[in-house]
Amino acid sequence: MIDPTISTILQRGIVIPAHPLALTAERKLDTCRQRALSRYYIAAGAGGLAVGVHTTQFAIRQPEHGLYEPVLTLAAEEMDRADAARATDASGTVPIFAKRKWDCPLPHTESQSGTSSEPLVRIAGVIGPTHQALAEAETARRLGYHAGLLGLAALPDASEAELLDHCRAVAEVIPIFGFYLQPAVGGRVLGYAFWRRLAEIENLVAVKIAPFNRYQTIDVVRAVAESGRDDVSLYTGNDDNIVLDLLTPYSFEVNGRRVTRRITGGLLGHWAVWTRQAVQVLHDCHAAVASGEPISPDLLRLSIEVTDANAAVFDAAGNYAGVIAGVHEVLRRQNLLEGIWCLDPQETLSPGQAEELDRVCRAYPHLTDDAFVAEYLDQWLGA
Repeated sequence: MIDPTISTILQRGIVIPAHPLALTAERKLDTCRQRALSRYYIAAGAGGLAVGVHTTQFAIRQPEHGLYEPVLTLAAEEMDRADAARATDASGTVPIFAKRKWDCPLPHTESQSGTSSEPLVRIAGVIGPTHQALAEAETARRLGYHAGLLGLAALPDASEAELLDHCRAVAEVIPIFGFYLQPAVGGRVLGYAFWRRLAEIENLVAVKIAPFNRYQTIDVVRAVAESGRDDVSLYTGNDDNIVLDLLTPYSFEVNGRRVTRRITGGLLGHWAVWTRQAVQVLHDCHAAVASGEPISPDLLRLSIEVTDANAAVFDAAGNYAGVIAGVHEVLRRQNLLEGIWCLDPQETLSPGQAEELDRVCRAYPHLTDDAFVAEYLDQWLGA
């Protein structure tokens, strides 16, 4: 079962970037920049990291690369260091090995990030047929990850009953973070009945809802609401609807009473870029919900701006072919990455995608965190 502290943090809602993979021009792991990315996300105020997921590139598991455990290990080491610094800061005693010069002030987001001594939430991508998923779950648990984001794309022909058996097996090894992945990038349509039965798995701790579809999003939220589970956290992965997902009350009639559930956080590839501002967006959404006031036009406008920016980063015009390269390109422009190289040499920006990134950066400079990155980059790249 998941640690109660981690469960509480997840339920409150945090920013969890989907961690990219830093490569050299030879398409080998760039350990220095891989660590720098983790340091950036932590310093920006992210509440956790998701590693070994789609944004990390599924090909890390291929035998010729063998990078699944190495990238999980690097991120775990950086989270260990950050957690040690947070804990010792809270006690007033900071050992020299724990406090790093790149530990910079976080945004003013107390309602989102809680106390500075809270541990970072560690999510590992877990995919493949059952034997592979079980092996990955064992690796993630051994490395200290709190839950596995369970992808089902490798089982396209399995019945829903078989998928549920697969999920139960993995949940015996590590708490699971359910994942509704959009069909455009390898997911499949899963109806209300699947999510309702998934919610019966005791070791289900959260669901990332990422079908990029409002009907299917409602299916998941309604299924969890009608299950009676109030300990399953709901996270948006709908990069086309981030802000509205975080602002919307989902209310259903359940056994004669009105039950309202909310999506409280996000586990997003989009939050792997401009993360400092993503933390502020989540804070603003939480504050708006807590106020009980009508949603302001400013937040509605922000919703469209974030979606427009995401269209460029994720290459919506190219049916998401340049999604990972788009994330890399933003990080390259900030000098967090040296290039946009992916393990697959054919995976790169789509025609016109760079120009779209130029456009959204000009249109929405308030969504970027270039100045923050420039201030601390050299320190994050240090030892």
